[in-house]
Amino acid sequence: MSRRVVITGIGVVAPGAIGRKEFWSLLSEGRTATRGITFFDPAPFRSRVAAEVDFDPAANGLRPQEIRRMDRAAQMAVVAMREAVADSGLEYGAHDPARTGVTIGTAVGATMSLEREYRVVSDDGSRYLVDEAYAAPELYNYLVPSSFAREVAWAFGAEGPVSVVSTGCTSGLDAVGHAAELIREGSADVMIAGAADAPISPTTVRCFDAIRATTTSNDDPEHASRPFDRDRNGFVLGEGSAVFVMEDLERARRRGAVIHAEIAGFGTRSNAFHMTGLRPDGAELAAAIRASLDEARMNPADIDYVNAHGSGTKQNDRHETAAFKHSLGEHAYHVPVSSIKSMIGHSLGAIGSLEIAASALAIRNNVVPPTANLEHTEPECDLDYVPRVAREWRTDTVLSVGSGFGGFQSAMVLRRVDGSAP
Repeated sequence: MSRRVVITGIGVVAPGAIGRKEFWSLLSEGRTATRGITFFDPAPFRSRVAAEVDFDPAANGLRPQEIRRMDRAAQMAVVAMREAVADSGLEYGAHDPARTGVTIGTAVGATMSLEREYRVVSDDGSRYLVDEAYAAPELYNYLVPSSFAREVAWAFGAEGPVSVVSTGCTSGLDAVGHAAELIREGSADVMIAGAADAPISPTTVRCFDAIRATTTSNDDPEHASRPFDRDRNGFVLGEGSAVFVMEDLERARRRGAVIHAEIAGFGTRSNAFHMTGLRPDGAELAAAIRASLDEARMNPADIDYVNAHGSGTKQNDRHETAAFKHSLGEHAYHVPVSSIKSMIGHSLGAIGSLEIAASALAIRNNVVPPTANLEHTEPECDLDYVPRVAREWRTDTVLSVGSGFGGFQSAMVLRRVDGSAP
């Protein structure tokens, strides 16, 4: 019989909130962390807003050598990991390293460091033949996303299965789903899993400008992210990290750990259709949702809250709404749905893990976070999207979903464990 997998530690680095308690306060209060871009001059770009993290690596405990060696996203992952481990009550060195693994998701890897180094070796883009003599010694770390998982594994002393999952905007969900399967099958007893991305760079902004995926609401950054709203016009780019300590349920109980939630089911599918396009019926996302429910041995009516992908693009929100109707049936009209991207933007590969953190905290607090900025409804988005204000709600079981460029569609079911604190 496969083992049950639970989350015993949560660590978060997010726009407007460093730490899980601050993160939950931001979400439950419906505050937005979107603003005009400050990392570089955004004037030449179509979309000039983002959800930036006010992140000081030194103030968050990283040594100068670690700061030099690691990209910003890897720094966030290590900081989030340390919080998750402290939250879990695990002691460094007290675990079996060979039975402890790491899985980190990322969509775009060390984007900010790679862009910075390219500008140096190419003399700010003026040289076609770059001068490698000016390359930083850490350039290889930036080139390979596996460095993210390596850094987390080194920091915790994990010698079991260590990997990076890069499946676009579902990377954070898929990394945690993969880690859960490793525990279920017996390949590991403890997994450190989550995701990190820090993509707010000129190159990334230019790429999303080209396909018109990001918002043009530059004059009102606080209200620029408007999932499911009639007037939505694209997503707000974000950054951040969420990392979890995951364990076999019986192991967690034996050591008296506080259990945030159980990862009861996971499903993932591909639409094999288009790089950025989505079929309007949401069939593949619906299939992933059904697969996650099947693994959890649950029915649609058991879902108390849906943490939506809710990117704020026209096609995604319609596609996702259709997927909920196909997979949950009549229950789709009765279950609250919301998108935290309205408050912290879309951090690409990291967002799935941040949404898992939000889902677990919703279970712990019996509160559904709101969809901020949702002011106007439209006929094709006609579900209960919990507009603007959080809702007290008995939240024993949460469905969290993600949709990514390339056709990736993933879903995860989290539920309260009997005997854990509400």
